Amino acid sequence: MSTPRSHDLRPFLHTHAFGDAAAPRRERALWWVTAITLATMALELVAGYWSGSLALVADGWHMGTHALALGGAALAAHMARRVHGNVRFAFGGWKIEVLAAYSSGLLLLAVSVWIGIDATRALVTPHPIAYQQAMVVAAIGLVVNGACAWVLQRGGTHAHHGHDHHGHDAHAHHDHDHATAHDHNYRAAMLHVLTDALTSVLAIVALAGGLVFGWNWLDPLVALAGGALIARWAFVVLRDSARSLVDASSDTRLRERVRRAIETDGDARVADLHVWQVGPRAWSAVVSVVADRPLPSADYRARLGGITELQHVTIEVHQCPGCGL
Repeated sequence: MSTPRSHDLRPFLHTHAFGDAAAPRRERALWWVTAITLATMALELVAGYWSGSLALVADGWHMGTHALALGGAALAAHMARRVHGNVRFAFGGWKIEVLAAYSSGLLLLAVSVWIGIDATRALVTPHPIAYQQAMVVAAIGLVVNGACAWVLQRGGTHAHHGHDHHGHDAHAHHDHDHATAHDHNYRAAMLHVLTDALTSVLAIVALAGGLVFGWNWLDPLVALAGGALIARWAFVVLRDSARSLVDASSDTRLRERVRRAIETDGDARVADLHVWQVGPRAWSAVVSVVADRPLPSADYRARLGGITELQHVTIEVHQCPGCGL
C-alpha cells in the first residue's frame, strides 16, 4: 500500500465567510434603533396608562411590533456574524439575515392589510377622533422614526464600498453593485422605520385636515393610500429576499460577463454555468468549460479576476476535440 503524498494545500484554500467590513457597524445601528424604539414604547405605555390616553397606549403597542421586527433584524445580523467560518454553514450565515428580511416583509404586508381593514371600517362607520391628542402621538412617532432613520443611515454608510474596482469594468461593476449587492435584512429594517415615519406624516396631514376643516373622511382615506404604499414596499422586500433564499439570480448581466470572460480565446466554451448570491456583495459561480485545447483551470479562473463580485469560483475543464469549432 503506497504512502499518501504530502501536499501544501494552502494556495488552494479560501474563505466561505462572505460578510463585509461594514457588517458590525450595521449590527450596532440595528441594536441602537431597537433600543430607541423599546424606550419610546415604554414611555408611551406608561404615559398612556397614567393619563388614560388610549391613543398613546395604542401607539405604544404599535411601537412594540416595530421593536420586535428591528430586534429580529439585529439578532439575525448577530447570528450571521457568529457563524461566519463555521464549516456547518456552506457559505456563511448570510441567509439567516435574508430569512429575517423575508419575515420582515411578511410583517410589513400584515401591517398594510391591518391598516386597510381598519381604514375601510372607519370609512363605512365613522367614529369620533381626538384630533389634538392623536397629532401629539403622531408627532412623537415621527421624531422617533426620524432619529432611527438617521442612525440606520449612518450605520449603512459606505456599505457599498468594500471592494476596489482596480479599473476592471468599473462602470459595469458599479451598476451591478447598486442593482443587486445589498443587505436584505438591513434594508427591510430601514423600510420598517420609513413606513412608520410615513404613516406618522400622513396621519399628521389627515388629522390637521380633520381638525381645521372637519374632514373626518380624510384620515381613513389617507391611511388607505399609506397602506397601499407599504404593501408595495413589502412586496419588493419579499420578492428580493425570496430570490436569494432559493438561489435565483435576479440579474443576468453577471452571468454574461462570466461567459464572455471565459470565452475570450475563441476555443473555450461554457457548457454549464451557475451563479448565485452568497453575501451582501458576494457571488459564487460554478463553471463547466469545454475546449479543443483546454488550459489549466487556474488560467480560466484568472480571466474572471476582474469580476470582483465573484468571491467563490469553481471551474471544471473538459477536452472535447471539435466542440470548440
